[in-house]
Amino acid sequence: MALEIGSLAPDFELPNQFGEHVRLSDFRGIRPVALVFFPLAFSSGCTNELCALQDNIAMFEDQRVEVIGISVDSKATLRSFAEANGYDFELLADFWPHGAVSKEYGVFLDKKGFATRATFVIDVQGRIKASIITEPGLQRDVAEYQAALDRLAACSAPVPVA
Repeated sequence: MALEIGSLAPDFELPNQFGEHVRLSDFRGIRPVALVFFPLAFSSGCTNELCALQDNIAMFEDQRVEVIGISVDSKATLRSFAEANGYDFELLADFWPHGAVSKEYGVFLDKKGFATRATFVIDVQGRIKASIITEPGLQRDVAEYQAALDRLAACSAPVPVA
């Protein structure tokens, strides 16, 4: 079962497409993060989804949200995938132990051997503020990302003084 909104996002460390290690906790206190789990690099659905994210990256940048893709692919595969499609965001390899981070977030599909399409929007304190999880085979819509970013902004907005 996927993590619930309000939960503390589990910390992890994974290599990105360049082999550099990225830790979720490195963003705490600095900027929110959108963790975008996707099944497999180079599959048509994942390519379409991540290209749509790249095409709409400004909506994340406007709110200073770091976009991070995660799949069970190797870092070498993710590097080729990012270069082939011109992605400006990091892709992390949940390769070994196979799908460990996907399992922690409750989005690993045991029978398929990869994560379902799931996004967790995490605030600067490390709490999940929004999630987008689709059934296998269904792609996330850009409008769902905007709604998730709006929820994040609403939670982060200062309370007006009366």
